[in-house]
Amino acid sequence: MLIEKPVKDSSYIGGSWSGARGSRFDVENPATEETLATIASASEADVDAAVRAATGAARDWGRAPGGVRGAHVSAIGDLIRAHEDELAELLTAEGGKPVGLARWELGFAAGYADFTAGWDRRLDGEIIHSDNPDEVINLVRVPMGVVAAITAWNFPIALFVRKITSALVAGNTVVVKPSELTPLATAALVRLIDEELDLPPGVLNLVNGDAAVGRALVTHPGVDLVTFTGHRDTGKAVMRDAAANLTRVSLELGGKAPAIVWADADLDRAVESVVNGRHANSGQVCTSTERVIVHADVFDAFAERYLAAVAGLRLGDPRSDVDLGPVVSAGQLRKCVDAIEGAVKEGAIVALGGGRPDGAQFEQGHWLAPTVLTDVRPEMKIMHEEVFGPVTPIVKVHDYREAFELANATRYGLAAYLYTEDYRTALRAAQDLDFGELYVNRSLGEQVQGHHSGHKESGFGGEDGRHGVLRYTQLRTVYHNFG
Repeated sequence: MLIEKPVKDSSYIGGSWSGARGSRFDVENPATEETLATIASASEADVDAAVRAATGAARDWGRAPGGVRGAHVSAIGDLIRAHEDELAELLTAEGGKPVGLARWELGFAAGYADFTAGWDRRLDGEIIHSDNPDEVINLVRVPMGVVAAITAWNFPIALFVRKITSALVAGNTVVVKPSELTPLATAALVRLIDEELDLPPGVLNLVNGDAAVGRALVTHPGVDLVTFTGHRDTGKAVMRDAAANLTRVSLELGGKAPAIVWADADLDRAVESVVNGRHANSGQVCTSTERVIVHADVFDAFAERYLAAVAGLRLGDPRSDVDLGPVVSAGQLRKCVDAIEGAVKEGAIVALGGGRPDGAQFEQGHWLAPTVLTDVRPEMKIMHEEVFGPVTPIVKVHDYREAFELANATRYGLAAYLYTEDYRTALRAAQDLDFGELYVNRSLGEQVQGHHSGHKESGFGGEDGRHGVLRYTQLRTVYHNFG
C-alpha cells in the first residue's frame, strides 16, 4: 500500500508534509474491523496554516496562463492511471467497495481530470455595448480565491478530483479535507501529486480530521468558497457556519431517489437497472435508488424478478469479484438496521435479508445482507428518509398522479429514475418530477459533461460540465472608457 501505519505526516501544507497537532484517530477496514492506519487530526492552527498557504499562492496561480493550469490538471488524470493498482487497493481497504468498483471510480476520476483540463482556455467572458459614448463593458471570469473542499467517504478519489480539478483550472487554490472514515486514498494521491508533479507550493493543501476540523475550515475568514459533499444535516451546519463570513457554498447533500416502474416498462431492463441502482457500492451512492414505485399492473411480476435478482447478488471479500462489500462503518450499519426495524414496526414485511448474512466471514465487519421490503405504504418513514444502504422498499401504485405525487413527497431532490416505453410518459415526467437529475430507462451514473446538482434539500451549486466549472469563478465587470 501507499500508506503505512501509523501516519505521522498527515497534513500537506504549503508544499510540505508535517505532523498535524490535533488528536489521533484510527482508520479501519470495514470488512474486517482491522485498523489500517492511525491519522493525526489537524488542529485549528494547522487549518489556519493551510488556508494561509493557499492564500499566499492564490495570486500567482490565478494569473498563471490557462494552459499551464490545464496541464497540471491533465497530469493528475495521468497520475491516477499510472497508479491505479495501489489506489484501488486503498479504496477497497478503507471503504469496503469491491475492487472492480474501485477501479471504475479511478477511471471516472481520471476522465474527469481530462474533461476539466480542457476548460483551461474556455473560461470566456462577454463584451457588452455601453450606453456611454467611447466605452465598452467587459464581463470577465476571475477565480473565487481559496476553495475549501470537503469530501464524502463513499467516493473519496472521485469527489476529490471532481472538486479540485474544477477549482484549479479556474485559477483557485484549494484546501481539502476528506472524510475521517476514508482519508487514505486521498492522502496517497496528494503524496503522488507532491512527488511527481511540479504543482506550486500552496496551490493544493490537505488537512485531516472530523467535523471540528471541517468547521474550522468552513469558518475561516480566508476561505472564499466551500464545496461540500455529505449528509444533509451536516450541509445545513456548513451553510450556517459559512454565513458568518458570507462565504459562498456549494452543497451536494444526498437524496431519496425514486425508481418508477411503469406498466409498459421493459421489466428485464428495469430489474437489472434497479438492482444496480440500489446495490452499487452497497447502496452508498447519493443517487442510489432509495425506493421503488411500481404500477399495479406489473407489480407482482417485477417483485418476483427483483427478489430473484437480489438473492443472486454476491456478497463477500471486496478484494475479490463480488457485487457488494460491507457498509462503511458500524454507525452506517446501525442506521440501516434501524430503518429496517422501523419499517417492520410500521407494517412492512422483510421479503429478503434484513440483517447480518450467515457465514464465518461475516462475523467481523459491517455486513448487511441485501434487504427487500414489501407491503410498504407511502406514509412510512423509510419512504421519505435516506437509508444509504442495500435496503429496497417497494410500493404499489395505480395511476400517474399517485406515482408522481409519491415520488415528489420528499425533502430531497437529487435524482429520479423512470422505466417506460412511452415517450409521452417520459416527457411528462421530465416536467413533473422535482429532481435535479432524471434517468430514463437506465441506472445511475452521471456523465462529466452534464450537471450534477440537486433540488430542494439535496443542495445547490453543483458539479460537472460547464456549469460545474463556472461555479468556481465569479464575474468582474470592467468599464473601458477610451474617450
